[in-house]
Amino acid sequence: MTNQLNAIERLAEVKQERMQKNLKARYAKEKRFQVYGIMSICLGMAFLAMLLGTIFYGGASSFMTSEIKLTINYDPDVIGVTDLTDEDELKWADWRGLLSTSLAERFPEVSGRSAVRQRNALVSSIAEYSLRDRLLANPEKLGTSEEIWIVADDEIDAVMKGQVDRTVPESERRITDLQLSLIDSLEAEGEIRQKFNTTFFTAGDSREPEQAGIRGAMIGSFYTLLVTLLLSFPIGVAAAIYLEEFAPQNRLTEVIEVNINNLAAVPSIVFGLLGLAVFINVFHLPRSAPVVGGLVLTLMTLPTIIISSRSAIKAVPPSIREAALGLGASKMQMVMHHVLPLAMPGMLTGTIIGMAQALGETAPLLMIGMVAFIADIPGGPLDPATVLPVQVYLWSDLPERAFVAKTSGAIMVLLGFLAIMNLLAVYLRKKFEKTW
Repeated sequence: MTNQLNAIERLAEVKQERMQKNLKARYAKEKRFQVYGIMSICLGMAFLAMLLGTIFYGGASSFMTSEIKLTINYDPDVIGVTDLTDEDELKWADWRGLLSTSLAERFPEVSGRSAVRQRNALVSSIAEYSLRDRLLANPEKLGTSEEIWIVADDEIDAVMKGQVDRTVPESERRITDLQLSLIDSLEAEGEIRQKFNTTFFTAGDSREPEQAGIRGAMIGSFYTLLVTLLLSFPIGVAAAIYLEEFAPQNRLTEVIEVNINNLAAVPSIVFGLLGLAVFINVFHLPRSAPVVGGLVLTLMTLPTIIISSRSAIKAVPPSIREAALGLGASKMQMVMHHVLPLAMPGMLTGTIIGMAQALGETAPLLMIGMVAFIADIPGGPLDPATVLPVQVYLWSDLPERAFVAKTSGAIMVLLGFLAIMNLLAVYLRKKFEKTW
């Protein structure tokens, strides 16, 4: 009897030891899993920080620009214009001569064709047009002189921002030793400065990086999103209400629901091909216009808005519907007066997320021609335009070094808009959502 009890006790001890060992192994697995999860999160955050840090480090310089102070003498003999109202004279006006003369007066020691060419390259190649516009806006300045700040060339701007290594041989630099000495002379006299680059936000696209801006792309994005919102929100909400509240449960409805869910996963470039085939080739709408971009993005965002709107409608408790119907409301009154107001916060959240997705799209817009170089600011949804993501794509393909900073700067602005839209979605959801 004693031996049997001892055997039972030993068996119980073995089972307990085995159980403790199994528990320790399970706890160790759970702890390892938690560690792996934390490591994955940290790794993801590190890569995100690296990406954002690279973008911000490369794009911060695009918000500053360099200017050179020059004394401009609006000499009619230099310009070749005596009457600013005479269009024939203005056609042959030598506006570049104003800059050349001013630079020659500032650096009289520079001589020789090559040296003069390097000296004239200190200022932007299209700065002459700002002088022309300034004089045409103030014709009384003809024959007088004034000190003004002229936009420097992008290579000079790179020197001022410390992006040029002066220690390398001259043959390995895009800027010459003579130009470096002229910059040092201007800097010693306080005649070159860096200021906030307002042109980046007020100008359209340009082949010259110091004159390129994102205003045209921002307005193009605004018109495109406006068309998208005006079409996708009412259509998406109406489709969600019909499918959730009025549509009969049959095979046709199931096919529609399956297709809506599948369209949400279709690559965006497919919608671009559809827009190219239908809106441009069949309906002959203008290429590269925000109205076509808005139509294409409407097709792309509709599934997202319909799915989120249906989820918001489902979240409304059945008791709300039953109470409204019990008090004598029709089904339409029940939906419009009770269900829709309560589901609207979720619908707005889904719509804003869909708009943020549309704002960051590039591929479908490339297919409808919004990749063209457009320097003019669009005046309406039918004018040729581009959008911010496409502008980033265009600048990233250009060889000039200054466009690298412009690309990062445009990405920063785009990320800012996306962050604002997502924060707005979170705010609306927190402010208007109701818990049941």
